Amino acid sequence: MKRKTERPQDKVQRLTGATYANKVSGCLLGGAIGDALGYPVEFMSWSMIQKTCGDTGVESYLYYKGDGIAHFSDDTQMTLFTANGILYGETKAGRSNKTRPIQAYVFEAYQDWYHTQRRGSSTTEAHVSWIYELDELHERRAPGLTCTSALESGHMGSTRNPLNSSSGCGGIMRVSPVALYYQARTVEERMEVDRTAAEVAAITHGSPLGWLPAAVLAHIISVGVYGDSSMTLREAVFEAWACVRGMYESRVKAEDLEVLGALIDAAVYLSMLDDEDDEAHISRLGAGWTGDEALAIALYCSLRYEHDFTAGIRAAVMHSGDSDSTGAITGNILGAWLGASAIDKAWLEPLELRAIIEILANDLLVGIPTKETDPYLGKVWRRRYIGGHLV
Repeated sequence: MKRKTERPQDKVQRLTGATYANKVSGCLLGGAIGDALGYPVEFMSWSMIQKTCGDTGVESYLYYKGDGIAHFSDDTQMTLFTANGILYGETKAGRSNKTRPIQAYVFEAYQDWYHTQRRGSSTTEAHVSWIYELDELHERRAPGLTCTSALESGHMGSTRNPLNSSSGCGGIMRVSPVALYYQARTVEERMEVDRTAAEVAAITHGSPLGWLPAAVLAHIISVGVYGDSSMTLREAVFEAWACVRGMYESRVKAEDLEVLGALIDAAVYLSMLDDEDDEAHISRLGAGWTGDEALAIALYCSLRYEHDFTAGIRAAVMHSGDSDSTGAITGNILGAWLGASAIDKAWLEPLELRAIIEILANDLLVGIPTKETDPYLGKVWRRRYIGGHLV
């Protein structure tokens, strides 16, 4: 986003009503739920999923640690660090006249995440993210090679200066907080969100098929949370793709745009078919290991089950591919459009770090408090996003 001389809530009253809170928390929680549902079956074929879970596939969480907790993967870990990075960056920018792009602060938060993935990492090491001090986030949950190698380099990629040629889904699966914090209410504002999401994904993923899908996803989430309530999810998909294609068609290869556009069209078409063979339809869209395929699978599942969160995330994880990422992205979309109130308690209650996710969702929505408006929250906020410490 373009850096402002004043903080967002000083310029425009932030939208902090119950409906927005429901959808913002729904997006973050939904993503974590889809991730946790798909994580245990991520590397299984469809036949192996059926062998493990029965012919109907994944019906509920698989508590692979036997502790009754639905553990999520690196997808949600990085999403939480994205949220922390945005809030850290906007807080720092609000206290100074420096004009660094927000992705530079997110990059710092990703460096924290990278250090959590090292063997023997400690919660007491130097860091900028308060969530770094959570023991759970120091567990290795199948971190993506592209993300770790890119961050290990110490350099930040961008859409104009890519670090690599990766089109993996590790860029798209973590960008939902961009759409949640920057409360876009017009098409023009949503396009700014799109650009920021693309840059956040490009920190680690250099191929346009790694960061263009992140821009499309952020646009769809933004419409679902802050857009015109009369717009349908299908209309939001078409608006998102039209905007993103228009912004980047002069900068990326035509074949990349053709690949992504064809997958989006296929996802929309397949979602409207009357038959019920989700796994067969998803296999036509790919396996979800790349950003374009992961987006297409999530769009198919979200459009097909746009009024049923549970059916959507179940469909998203039951295929021979990257089940946790497609589950996470589908959960982000459906959670943003339906809200947390549409998510069954059976998914919410066992979810790992649920309270932390809800704190970050609230902080993304409310924005940076001031001492004058809320002295206590101001103190807590400063400890989190200036000091980088748990409260």
